[in-house]
Amino acid sequence: MLGIILAGGEGTRLRPLTYTVPKPLIDVQGKTLTEQVIDLLKSFGVSEIVLSLGYMAEKIKDHFGDGSKFGIPISYLIEEKQMGTAGPLLLLREKKSLPKTSFMMVNGDNLFNVNYKAWSEVHKRHSSVATIALTKVEDPSSRGAVKVEGNKITEFAEKPKEGRAPSNLVSSGYYILSPDIFQYLPDGDHVMMETNIFPALASAGKLYGYADEGQWFDTGTPERYEQVKNKWKPI
Repeated sequence: MLGIILAGGEGTRLRPLTYTVPKPLIDVQGKTLTEQVIDLLKSFGVSEIVLSLGYMAEKIKDHFGDGSKFGIPISYLIEEKQMGTAGPLLLLREKKSLPKTSFMMVNGDNLFNVNYKAWSEVHKRHSSVATIALTKVEDPSSRGAVKVEGNKITEFAEKPKEGRAPSNLVSSGYYILSPDIFQYLPDGDHVMMETNIFPALASAGKLYGYADEGQWFDTGTPERYEQVKNKWKPI
């Protein structure tokens, strides 16, 4: 299985650290953040990694190379300008290099030790276009919150106003996508999974989710980064 890691952001909320170190290379318990993500994907059965890069791309490429030092082939997609969270899909379409089977795409900021077998079974059972690994949070207002009926996601609300979230279940930033996802990819050079694609899939009845209680962290702020450094339990 192919695994795409979104790792192109500037990490502005972690400045001044990310002025000199790109966020994918920040340390998490003796490994880079992206190495921790790669270890997770390898445990899920991913056999090939694509890193989608932008900010400080060359420094990241120099670190990971072809992946041989990390036990998995690694290639790269480079965003010359910010293209949104669906940027890798736009680049794959542009290169006419569309995956022929289901693949994984994950937010490189996040670590989620999800039960991959159960998650992938939901994806296969429902012939889903996209299956989001879901986690529960106290405050969904800064996340993509969902309403579910069984495993079907009937509503996807990105950063809902306080009191307006459909539930406390939110996207973990980990997705299994079928090749049919490209049929729902709009034209343009900046597309967001959370606002342009997932709501449309939910309306079409093609979006599913799997809720898991595995440990989940994001590194989006200094406070959250400290939690990851102290509490993440590597696989």
